[in-house]
Amino acid sequence: MVAKFLNLNPEKQERIMNAALKEFAQKGYEQASTNEIVKDAEISKGILFHYFKNKKELFLFLYDRSVELLMEEFLAKLDAEEKDLFVKWRQAFMLKFDLIRKHPDLFDFLRVAYMEDAAEIKEELKQRNKELMATGFNAMFSNIDTALFKEGADMERTLHIITWTLEGFGTRHQEILKTTPYTEIDMEELAQEMDRYMTLLKQAFYK
Repeated sequence: MVAKFLNLNPEKQERIMNAALKEFAQKGYEQASTNEIVKDAEISKGILFHYFKNKKELFLFLYDRSVELLMEEFLAKLDAEEKDLFVKWRQAFMLKFDLIRKHPDLFDFLRVAYMEDAAEIKEELKQRNKELMATGFNAMFSNIDTALFKEGADMERTLHIITWTLEGFGTRHQEILKTTPYTEIDMEELAQEMDRYMTLLKQAFYK
């Protein structure tokens, strides 16, 4: 059924996706109304269920499509040949915020999907989130130069500490974007603050 949706003209696809993303992001899976989705998309409910057999299939399609679009753009711009973990992480940080600016609705939806606890889709989302984290981990930590780290470092735990610290920094500042227009945020100031955290981590773990 989804194949029929993908054969629609791009404008209609986008209209339906945007309506569904908005409804799910605002209300979560269980409270989201397909009546509101079709109203906002200006289609009939019969048409919606001609493309998606139920709300669950629509939600999971949106998740997969959102991840595909964002990761495709992210990985295309991330320098896979960069060997310094902190240089790569800074680049990823700036790319992520640029993607948030360009695709705020997708990020709002994915944040809700990551925390979604509805029994009907919980296991499917758990598996998808696990795969997404693995993809991101591989993108960030493949090809890094471990010779930059101190001799005898426990690399697995070291990378976990770095990840938890910098992901926490990114999450904290992602919240700012919810209430502050992107144009009013000083990205250079944010980058400098992150650099201060990375300097501390380098002092702790680099030679």
